Amino acid sequence: MDNNIEKRIQSLRERLTYLRDIFAGKHKDNAELLEEKLTAFAARSRAGELEDPYADLATIEDLFSYVERRLESSITPMDRVRIVRHPQRVCLRDILENVYDNFTEVGGQDEHSLDPSMLIARAVITRRRGKKTYTQSVMVIGQEKGHGAEFRNGGSVKPWGNAKALQYMRVAETEGIPIHCYIFTPGSYPLEDYPGAAQQIARNIYGMAGLRVPVVAVISEGGSGGAEAIGLADKRLMLSHGYYSVISPEGAAAIEGHLKSGQRATPELIEHCARNLRITAQDNLRFGYIDRVVQEPPLGARPWHFDFFRSLRQEVIRATDEVVISTRKLPVFRGLALSRHRNPEANLDELFIRWGLSSAAKDRLRERRQQKFLRLSRQAARDRRPFLTKKAAAVWDWFSKPFVSFKYDFYRKHQRQIRTLMEEIDNEWEMYKKRLLSPWRKITRNLPSRADNKAKELTALSTWVDDSRRRRWNYLSPRYKIDRTLTCPNSESYGCLDLWGPDLFAEFAGVCSHCGYHFPMEPEWYVKNVFDLGSVFEFNSEIEAGNPLDFPGFSERIAAAQEKTGAKSGCMTFEARIDNIKMVVAMFMATFRGGSVGAAEGYKFVEAAQRAAKKRYPFLAYVHGTAGIRIQEGTHGVIQMPRCTVAVRRYIESGGLYMVLYDTNSFAGPVASFLGCSPYQFAVRSSNIGFAGPGVIKETTGMDIPPKYHRSYRALSRGHIQGIWDRRQIRANLKQALLTIGGRNLYYR
Repeated sequence: MDNNIEKRIQSLRERLTYLRDIFAGKHKDNAELLEEKLTAFAARSRAGELEDPYADLATIEDLFSYVERRLESSITPMDRVRIVRHPQRVCLRDILENVYDNFTEVGGQDEHSLDPSMLIARAVITRRRGKKTYTQSVMVIGQEKGHGAEFRNGGSVKPWGNAKALQYMRVAETEGIPIHCYIFTPGSYPLEDYPGAAQQIARNIYGMAGLRVPVVAVISEGGSGGAEAIGLADKRLMLSHGYYSVISPEGAAAIEGHLKSGQRATPELIEHCARNLRITAQDNLRFGYIDRVVQEPPLGARPWHFDFFRSLRQEVIRATDEVVISTRKLPVFRGLALSRHRNPEANLDELFIRWGLSSAAKDRLRERRQQKFLRLSRQAARDRRPFLTKKAAAVWDWFSKPFVSFKYDFYRKHQRQIRTLMEEIDNEWEMYKKRLLSPWRKITRNLPSRADNKAKELTALSTWVDDSRRRRWNYLSPRYKIDRTLTCPNSESYGCLDLWGPDLFAEFAGVCSHCGYHFPMEPEWYVKNVFDLGSVFEFNSEIEAGNPLDFPGFSERIAAAQEKTGAKSGCMTFEARIDNIKMVVAMFMATFRGGSVGAAEGYKFVEAAQRAAKKRYPFLAYVHGTAGIRIQEGTHGVIQMPRCTVAVRRYIESGGLYMVLYDTNSFAGPVASFLGCSPYQFAVRSSNIGFAGPGVIKETTGMDIPPKYHRSYRALSRGHIQGIWDRRQIRANLKQALLTIGGRNLYYR
């Protein structure tokens, strides 16, 4: 047997192993048939019993291809998860070698890198127009799994790897070249060491929202925050056997099955969760979260599928061209160019489009990207606002826009000159009025004056101000009625005495009088005690959390949460005042499904940010608690990370003051996006802040974290927050922050 036949037999054995691995024990009859045929051929070939071994081998290869095509139709969502995780799956280095004409790896090489899981390369694509050849540069950024190489960490990027990606995105922006992002990650590595997993992902998303160069993302394995760290793009493509999800099916099964540490979910439960999370390319295309699906060979692309690489090259070029063409001003030429590029038969290597953009085109590009993400997932939330109410709000916005534009775009820019002019006019009017009224003043000066009230004031009884007797808090926790003692969690460490319930939850505001530990309080406590009494005006309360994926049993859980809390969603948005300083607040309530964020919560947050921008109010995100993205909503939930971050960026860039205040427990997606991107983040004492909880960190990294690893003072020492506040001083601290950070007008630019 010659070496060529040996190599082809070995390739078939690898295909057989791959087939068994991705189907995890299913379709055994097909696997056994292929193994039997392959073993018999190998034995006869080694014995020299075959007249034409190449013809027989070709027949077996055709049989393998036939079986793969037949099994393609039976692939389940969990099979796709196993496909993208398999070591034989194409990786980013395969793409660099087969899709681009040349490349140079930057920011490290192989294991000699700040984070080998993040691969960055400067690549070129060569195209022709007639007889002339053009070379176009791109920055390629993506997670590298390296066919199972251990030092690649399975594509789980550490915080400094994401920081490196953001650095080279800015390099590409400086050089004016497009960015191609390839997503091959099950999720980010949950480290809190500076720059911190959550905070760095938030910086990446915030930075990508403002990039002024074309960005194209290709998703193979899109695991939650790790995918979003490099996934906010003008065009998002997805490989047909890939998946994009808020959580892994195993993680969802552990939550749905209420499993304890060390327990494993059954394969049936994992399959059930994978199917109900709607993680496939076709699902996400239907939701509108990706723009196009890149077709793969049967059972997924592997390094020897060269036709797939040619197809992928055409798709990334087409996507980049479409982004550039969409920034053109003239709609006629834009439409003609797009129709030509969308022709699937077109060879884009023969159609050259220059990827450089003017300054105005870059502005249009960024605006289109931001508007695209702001429109996503609205259909996944239940908007119960009456039709007339929504129309009236739209009409009011339309009519108020000229006034707001005049006030803030014209008047504020020329405020000093206008104020000087008005002062001069006022001075002249006062002088004129004084001369005009001087005869009348001479007459009235000699008239008898009104009775002097000073004697009455001295002899009248004083009016007692009841401030000292008035109750300190406007709202008391219902737990103050608990007529028993409670033990502080820090009693063993600090020797705290037992606390009497009525004192603890009334006068002490849930704060231990010995060590200062903060017991959790209800959201209503903050609404009624932090803000001016009677100043809270809630809006968009009719937007409700729902079950957009029809996840089994979840509608009942949402209804139970609504009945228990009286709220329609986990986010309450309202206008309020602190000592007559007006502001807009978005409050995430831990009492409603742990404060998890879904389509409704994201919708309300975006609307609140836009309302604050229109009214020129400061914007506060008060996080009573959040457990992360609501997994039962799948990508409807995870898309809120880039969507809400875009809204925050637009608000901040328009001159707004955005502050975040954490309380109780704040974890995962929200902290890693629209909360963590705030320049001013504070926390209530005894709160916990991080990317993942202790159990997830232990399961993912195998490391035991130290006690109180997520405590607010640890977050402060790591540079994730800017201060820690006592609950009883929140009102005073907020007012001070508003006056010092925001300045006199609060809308400080």
